[in-house]
Amino acid sequence: MPNRLIHESSPYLLHHAENPVEWMPWGAEAFEKAKTEDKPIFLSIGYSSCHWCHVMAQESFEDPEVARIMNAYFVNIKVDREEKPEVDSIYMNAVVSMTGQGGWPLSVFLTPEGEPFFGGTYFPPQRRYGMPSFSEVLMAAARAWENNRQEIRNTAHQLTDHISAYAAWGHSPNVELRSEVLGQATRAFLSTYDWQFGGWGPAPRFPQPMSIEFLLLQGTRGNSEAQRAGLHHLRAMNRGGIMDIVGGGFARYSTDDYWLIPHFEKMLYDNAQLALAYLHGGLLERDELLVTTATRTLEFILRELTHPDGGFFSSLDADSEGMEGKFYLWSLAELKQAIDSADDFEWFSQVYNLQAAGNFDGHIVLQQKTGLGELAEQFGSPLHEVQQRLEAIHQRLFEVRSRRSRPSTDDKVLLAWNGLTLRTLAEAARYLQRKDFLTAAQKNADFLLHQLRGNGTLYRSWRNGR
Repeated sequence: MPNRLIHESSPYLLHHAENPVEWMPWGAEAFEKAKTEDKPIFLSIGYSSCHWCHVMAQESFEDPEVARIMNAYFVNIKVDREEKPEVDSIYMNAVVSMTGQGGWPLSVFLTPEGEPFFGGTYFPPQRRYGMPSFSEVLMAAARAWENNRQEIRNTAHQLTDHISAYAAWGHSPNVELRSEVLGQATRAFLSTYDWQFGGWGPAPRFPQPMSIEFLLLQGTRGNSEAQRAGLHHLRAMNRGGIMDIVGGGFARYSTDDYWLIPHFEKMLYDNAQLALAYLHGGLLERDELLVTTATRTLEFILRELTHPDGGFFSSLDADSEGMEGKFYLWSLAELKQAIDSADDFEWFSQVYNLQAAGNFDGHIVLQQKTGLGELAEQFGSPLHEVQQRLEAIHQRLFEVRSRRSRPSTDDKVLLAWNGLTLRTLAEAARYLQRKDFLTAAQKNADFLLHQLRGNGTLYRSWRNGR
């Protein structure tokens, strides 16, 4: 029998509607139930294209014994972070404060009033990775609530006060942005920038389009090193791996420092912002390859993340046919068969340094080790010939890959993410004289105004008319 999520519109929540867990959506009814039954709340936050969210669902939320424990001791709430980013932000801050790290799925234990007292991210079904099992975590939280309730309430209240104070500090009005502050920020970015591989901090590495845009902007104000770093970062991600060379678009993050092995889900907001950064970088440097990446990213959005009436969908899943990244991975034999020319395959193997053993669990993620300019020198060919030959091979691979089972699409239309995409399309249409981008931008604007506006307000999300 379905749980209460069956009445929701979010694909992520509907995915959990058949769980044996008695999930409830976020709202007053769930909190009132917790108070009436004197139970703590287990809050699980995730999103449709999140690989580890799917893993925890399969391992734990579909397990009748785990569900029995959850239903007996907790009121259980499921949240799609893309529908309720303010809820996600509050409890992510809480978990980071408690544990020093965060991520999704986000797993938080709350008092009936909604104050967090314990949390984490993914918990395995049995002890592993140095972590307790999810059932052990559930029982520990239930016993703590039963035996140490006042202490838990005190701790939760203190944590809530801390988070509230932090949030208030982060929204201080009338902050003056002086030139020396911008200079300090630029120096901070450059002092920690990885000039070898591009980016900041250890893996996993997330693209940071706004940081790149900031550096490019400082470049236009005379800081050549900032501009060089921004362009270096764009080029580092432009060789594949995190960028889908075959179909365009970027994965959400890289699991390594080299932008090689992605976490394969593709998010609309990432791709909209990255397309804009590549457009700006390409125009600033007059670099055709960067501009091409921008246009291919937008073409990916129009091809694979667009509602017939003009709205843009939220994401593509990482998994297909039960395997992470399967849609995007190749074997050497598959590549050889798809390319279907011995000369082209040999040339392509050199460009991508293909090895039979692969570079990801026995499979191949395509990534160029060198830029196209260096390849042109290496092969003694004009740059445009190298580019055309690669594009022709990529098209063959695209046609073969298109026959595979596709990752699922989260077809929510989110107002904020659509706004980001609309802006990028409008700028690309203006600077590149692309009528198709202008048409898509106009169609999207009409969609948002007609479908996500009513009663004097704009709605956060839309799906199937709701």
